Amino acid sequence: MLISTKGRYALRILVDIAEDPREGYIPLKEVAARQDVSEKYLESILKILVRNGVLKGLRGKGGGYKLSVSPQECSVETILRLTEDSLAPVACLEDARPPCPRAEGCRTLPLWKGLDKVITDYLKGITLADLMKTPDKP
Repeated sequence: MLISTKGRYALRILVDIAEDPREGYIPLKEVAARQDVSEKYLESILKILVRNGVLKGLRGKGGGYKLSVSPQECSVETILRLTEDSLAPVACLEDARPPCPRAEGCRTLPLWKGLDKVITDYLKGITLADLMKTPDKP
């Protein structure tokens, strides 16, 4: 499993929007500048998040984006599932794949299923609110 820039940027962008102290919509241009992401690439990520109800978008003057859910209710797992093709550690566990013909006798399949569960449970346990917390400094 390798998280793409799309997944990493989606998390950064959502934290950025969540941390913005203003009420209302945050302009795309401002988020792009703060996160050093091209507006065009950012827009493609934001479309996914709007389409799936994580963000609300408003066009025109005073427009931009704002969270549709509270940071405490939005898990990292949810965001990465929306932006990544797969979070599976091996191809045979990917959702869109047909069942592996070797699955019944595969000695390593339980290992991969266990790893997949650990990854999923870990990511479900972290929210945008957790990412917003300032890390402890040594």
